[in-house]
Amino acid sequence: MRWNDRIGRRIKLSDLHILLAVAQSGSMAKAASQLAVSHPVVSRSISDLEHALGVRLLERNPRGVELTEYGRAMLNRSHAAFDELRQGVKDIEFLSDPTAGEVRIGTTPPLAATFVSAVIDRLSRRYPRIVFRVMAERGSQQEQRRNLNERRVDLMIFRNVAAVADEQTSFEFLFESPYVVAAGANNPWVRRRRIALAELMDELWALPAPDDAFGSFVVEAFRASGLDFPRTTVVAIALEMRTNLLRTGRYLSIIPEFWLQLPDRHPFLKKLPVKLPVASGPIGIVTLKNRKPSPVTQLFIDCAREVAKPLTRRN
Repeated sequence: MRWNDRIGRRIKLSDLHILLAVAQSGSMAKAASQLAVSHPVVSRSISDLEHALGVRLLERNPRGVELTEYGRAMLNRSHAAFDELRQGVKDIEFLSDPTAGEVRIGTTPPLAATFVSAVIDRLSRRYPRIVFRVMAERGSQQEQRRNLNERRVDLMIFRNVAAVADEQTSFEFLFESPYVVAAGANNPWVRRRRIALAELMDELWALPAPDDAFGSFVVEAFRASGLDFPRTTVVAIALEMRTNLLRTGRYLSIIPEFWLQLPDRHPFLKKLPVKLPVASGPIGIVTLKNRKPSPVTQLFIDCAREVAKPLTRRN
């Protein structure tokens, strides 16, 4: 039997859907409950798939079931297959109504509150029926990348770091946004024209913990200047909280410069003239290679380029 015949006649999308549910739940019984079908239906679908492929897709263990290496390989491709079908439906919807559709964006909370918000605001004014789903949980970079791999998001707005950009993805540069030392507009340091980082060691700092992903960057910034990590008055990763503390004029923090620029120039915070001797990756659009964006996703990409242009000129 030819391979195309095996796919067309013996592998069913419903069986792949059941395999995905079993893999996510770790149990045939749980998958049956989630799908509102009987346990024998789930078991038969898995058996049919294994018979069609000639390999075992699942292994039973005391905790339930888990994918074999063959099952993982099949599931990885199944994500792509379902995604292509989903994109096909979106394309048809867009052709029937170019003013509607959905785009799913993975990003970080700071970028979601600034750059991504600015893009959404501009695009939604042109196409008010587009739905934007933004996934900006404070998870690890690996979790964000997994969302892209499994097609839970259409694209990512992210810094060009190894955890999210590699040979499987395409990275399109949008703008540079270095990390800066920031203070409230009424902080006395704002009046200075040049400041050495060492001069600020005894100030009140609001910073993330040194063992946090961003905290390690802050540690390196001080270390590269020949300094220890400063005594931190407030240890917090939440940028919104640190911003509120900066507004009092008493605290200092290290934040991405885009936080001061978008969606509009921040009225209460200022960048201090301090040079941080460490580089930060550029910000851009991360997509999977060989995955054509839907028409609505392409509209978002085009709008992101527009919003980024002034930032590129400014930097």
